[in-house]
Amino acid sequence: MNFVFSRRFFILLASGLVPLSLSWNAPALRYAVLIYDFALVALALFDFFTSRQLSAELTVRREFEKRFAIGDESKIKLLVENASPRDFHLKIKDEFPPELKLSETREAEFTVAAQTTAEFIYGLTPLNRGKYQFGVVAVRHLSKLGLVWCQTVLGAAETVKVYPNMRRAREMALRALGAVSFLAVQRKAVLRGEGRDFESMRDYVPGDELRHISWTATARRSKLTTRQYQIERDQTILIALDAGRLMTGRIGDETKFDTAIHASLALMTAAARGGDNCGLMVFGRKVKKYLPPQKGVRYIDAVLEALHDLEPEMIEPSYSRAFQFVSANSKKRSFVVILTDLVDKESSKELISSLKLLRPRHLPLVVTIGDRDLNQAVSSKPSEIKDVFTQSAAEEIIYQREAALRSVETLGGLALDVTTQTLAPKLLETYLKVKERGLL
Repeated sequence: MNFVFSRRFFILLASGLVPLSLSWNAPALRYAVLIYDFALVALALFDFFTSRQLSAELTVRREFEKRFAIGDESKIKLLVENASPRDFHLKIKDEFPPELKLSETREAEFTVAAQTTAEFIYGLTPLNRGKYQFGVVAVRHLSKLGLVWCQTVLGAAETVKVYPNMRRAREMALRALGAVSFLAVQRKAVLRGEGRDFESMRDYVPGDELRHISWTATARRSKLTTRQYQIERDQTILIALDAGRLMTGRIGDETKFDTAIHASLALMTAAARGGDNCGLMVFGRKVKKYLPPQKGVRYIDAVLEALHDLEPEMIEPSYSRAFQFVSANSKKRSFVVILTDLVDKESSKELISSLKLLRPRHLPLVVTIGDRDLNQAVSSKPSEIKDVFTQSAAEEIIYQREAALRSVETLGGLALDVTTQTLAPKLLETYLKVKERGLL
């Protein structure tokens, strides 16, 4: 039976013990107390059977404050609507996904008057991306006589999606670029010598480059006239995100893959503000997800949807398949940003040999994400013999990674070796330099 005795029942039961303590010389009193107890239990059972059917006009539904995102607390609102002519005293308990961190109590007790609605709010913080399941809401309502709590369930199970944190990505972009540089991505007019797209004509001023003088306009106006240029817009950026074995490594509370996702979103935000087209490809042994380059902030919603349940796998990525896919599906010259990790020159052979599939049509940028700041590991003085071996291994890794990245630059690409902390700043800084120097 789905019920528990109420506080009122136990008070009444305890009151029957008082005469029992005086029954040592009155046996009849004992039988009276026993009859009283049996009658109380019978009345409680009768109360349960007459009250257990909860009115169909009492409903519970969930409302979510916003889209779930990693690391951001979201409020869950339980709305209890009582359309019946009777008041209900309730205890409710929501069945939330155990993978989400509970920041407040998920239980509440209150009275819902007839023809009214009550609400209960609690908070949950997602720690990882993915899909999570809410169960039904457990409800206990006090019986008509108040002797038992009748237990049932209301509402329905729901599946929610946890997305990457766009607020974090925007903050990364702002911190990396700064207010002045961030606005520089958007503005049309740029400093002399930046950009290659013609914007307008203006009068010559001392210091302008002679190659920018328009001699036909000068002859027509009888006055020196200079062409003014702007940073190119409508360029194409394609982010190739490695979902292989090395990207499963955890730095702090998240994997390198999650760090790369948020850095990618920061770059896409900057590209959208700069008027560029930006696309995304996630690859392992094969291409797992591909979103063709598009323009606009709204496009990022599609990216978030694509990324919410993707996870790296314990396999080696196939750079050749990924780059063949890029070559086949991106005919326009693009800035291809490859977010991956390399251990040494030997393990990077496939990446380096596969880069030839992108050159010379595209400009690749290979970004390797280290496990930690190896330079810091080799800069401190060793205190024990094991520290000597640790530093020696770190120096070897640094050398091997630098050799691999030099090979990338030899092929005409760009290369960055970063930590998880410097990934977004260095990536956005390189993006701006590519645009300002007209490398595309």
